[in-house]
Amino acid sequence: MLVSMDTAQALKNLVEAGELIASANAVLATADLPPGHAAYYALLTEHTAQHQMRAQIQAADALRRTGAHKLDQASFQAITDAGTNPTLAQIHAAEGHTTTGRTHFKSATSLMYDWLDIPRSTAGARMVLADCLIGGVDEAGQRTEPWLPELAQEFADPSVDPQPVAATATKLHSARKDLGTGKAGQKKKEQLQADAMAFLRSEPKSARKHISDLVSEVKAGKRPLKALLDSIGIFKRGMRHGLVEYVLRLLPSQAAFIEAYLATLDNPATVAGNRERLKDAESQFTGEPSDWDDEESMPEWAGGSPPGAPPDGNATGANEAEAEPEDTERSQLAPEVWEDMKPERRRLTGLMALLMTKSSGSELPSTQVSIVMNWEKMQSQAQDFAVSSTGIPLTPGEARAALCNAGIYPVVLSGASLPLDLGRSQRLFSKAQGRAIRAAYRGCSYPGCSMPASRCELDHLDPWEKGGRTDIASADLNCPIHHIARHCSLFRTVKIPGSRPLVLLSRELDPEQKLRINTYFMTPSQALEAEAMAESMTARWRAGELEVEFAAS
Repeated sequence: MLVSMDTAQALKNLVEAGELIASANAVLATADLPPGHAAYYALLTEHTAQHQMRAQIQAADALRRTGAHKLDQASFQAITDAGTNPTLAQIHAAEGHTTTGRTHFKSATSLMYDWLDIPRSTAGARMVLADCLIGGVDEAGQRTEPWLPELAQEFADPSVDPQPVAATATKLHSARKDLGTGKAGQKKKEQLQADAMAFLRSEPKSARKHISDLVSEVKAGKRPLKALLDSIGIFKRGMRHGLVEYVLRLLPSQAAFIEAYLATLDNPATVAGNRERLKDAESQFTGEPSDWDDEESMPEWAGGSPPGAPPDGNATGANEAEAEPEDTERSQLAPEVWEDMKPERRRLTGLMALLMTKSSGSELPSTQVSIVMNWEKMQSQAQDFAVSSTGIPLTPGEARAALCNAGIYPVVLSGASLPLDLGRSQRLFSKAQGRAIRAAYRGCSYPGCSMPASRCELDHLDPWEKGGRTDIASADLNCPIHHIARHCSLFRTVKIPGSRPLVLLSRELDPEQKLRINTYFMTPSQALEAEAMAESMTARWRAGELEVEFAAS
């Protein structure tokens, strides 16, 4: 009886907490808040949502563990009578009784769907998460261990956000059939879980991408080339909502070319990415004229040739490197206010423009694909020694074939991911230096930033006006937003001999003050190595064993 009264009081507390939250939201949602209170309101709301998300999974587990779907009609009626504002006596009266006879619901999932109006897919997902993070129930009604014990410990910690933990558990559970059985399958699962935990604890912003890649690697396995070739192609799915759908399946080496061409489309400084050209191309299908009546009504960026193109605006044979501004410290990109075309639509329009371009009289816009090869891994004949500059891993066969093709720029890196050829020192970074840095660093240096190298700016870490050298060892890659943020001292770049520059965030964003690296564009194995390197350097720095230099703002 004592336990029963304790649970009754806990349910009463939950009711009162809901009332308090509702009344607080009613005030905060309409009040003229100071900006600090608005930020605090958002923070507390997210914390409340985290607790609620954990409670939903725990409640699903409680339904199954207690056999609540077997409650008799009188028990459900008592709960209905108590309503959402019950007294302690009503809660106590709603303890309920299960029956061995015919019941309304066949399972806890059925109860959630039919009684609580939770979508069946959502109810099933919560049960899966309960199995993974809390534990299941066997046929004898006994508790079983959680399928992912390490994630279960993380989930049980009230100070941890349960949302990324639950998302990770869902992804790992989707690969259960690909892990195999027996000791080998158990070992694979343990390694997959350990790698996922490492990503969650090191850099949550990039964890989702890396964990998805890990699961994809498990599902792909080591399939023979013939099986891969039998699966690639363009598949028409039919008409949906007035649109024709296709599915495109590619080899990784083919995807590298697609990614490279899409990068040129995203960059308005290239011929392929010329925004006016894309609008004209789209108008050929839609019949809608360009937004501008004449050149005088165009904004400066839209009139005439794009930056880096010949004066007539009809450059031929241009590619990403040729259109790249010589001084990439200053952004040459069009203002985002004019980016009225969504990236997905812009890229489709660019591909259609490529298909419609006549080969006679002009050359098609070409693309560059940089393949980054790790020297030590190549020497040891490791399978993952080659990766495209956009982070797509290539098989040894694809890498060998790519070396024979024109337009491929192999970039061989040392184990510390530093370009071996540093180029020459000068005021502006040369195109060769820019290509090497973009291939090596792949994207913005800020942890979690997903801006690719093609949209980033080369950043002098040693100011030229203060005697700094234009050298690869003193350069970094930042997107326009984080380039400005660094110069505004919103974060600090740390120079370490033999390593890519690392980042130290401000204390309000990172109370632990760890040296961080952006792993967003790395493969999972590369990301794990980079995170381990950053952890090691942080420990050595704190112990006074590592000399670091903070770049000038």
